[in-house]
Amino acid sequence: MTFASSHAETSLQAIQPFLDSRRLPPPPRSRDLPAIAETGGRDTPNHPALGALDRLGCGYLVLADGRSVVEANATARTLLLGASGATRCLEEVSRAFRRLMDRSRTRPTLGALSWVVVSGRDEAPLFVNQTPEQPADGRCLVMLLDLDAHLQPNPSMLQRMFGLTLAETRLAMLLAQGEVPMEIARSRRLSRTTVRSQLAAIFAKTQTRRQAELVSLLTRVAVLP
Repeated sequence: MTFASSHAETSLQAIQPFLDSRRLPPPPRSRDLPAIAETGGRDTPNHPALGALDRLGCGYLVLADGRSVVEANATARTLLLGASGATRCLEEVSRAFRRLMDRSRTRPTLGALSWVVVSGRDEAPLFVNQTPEQPADGRCLVMLLDLDAHLQPNPSMLQRMFGLTLAETRLAMLLAQGEVPMEIARSRRLSRTTVRSQLAAIFAKTQTRRQAELVSLLTRVAVLP
């Protein structure tokens, strides 16, 4: 929880100027779903901060009158509706978010900027109002943080930053997904000696000493394009 909270704070600092200045035009009456799917499910304006949110595993919603979703990035769609979220209309995203709110132990009231922390399909979400005041235009910004998400760094970026070989990069990506070395050796039909040797090389190149430290580094690197 502490690590996830740290990433939430980091991501907020990066996008705070964007959030503070956010003033949206009225949403269009229809959505171009094929175009949304082509952009990975993001029907928000093309702002660099929003791309960073997807890489951080943060969902982003804009709600009108605290109920109807008028914008949603790819992460929010996937978190609320699963793999098919990219091609679902915003009315379905709205209903899915209301179902998420209904799972809360207390009926939440959304402020101008709220965070929703989700862990597991059936767990009650945690709602945190960072800016509790109601916005004058009635629109709310909601950030969704999935504690179960494993952030994936760009393989090319790992090779560029740390000089990892292709095999070392593949191992690092699997570790970032939450797998452990012995499982990787078994599933990839590699010897334990090979995996240990590759892991030692990754530790040396990334200047880390333990797997937890390495995964923490890989998660931070995941924000890079």
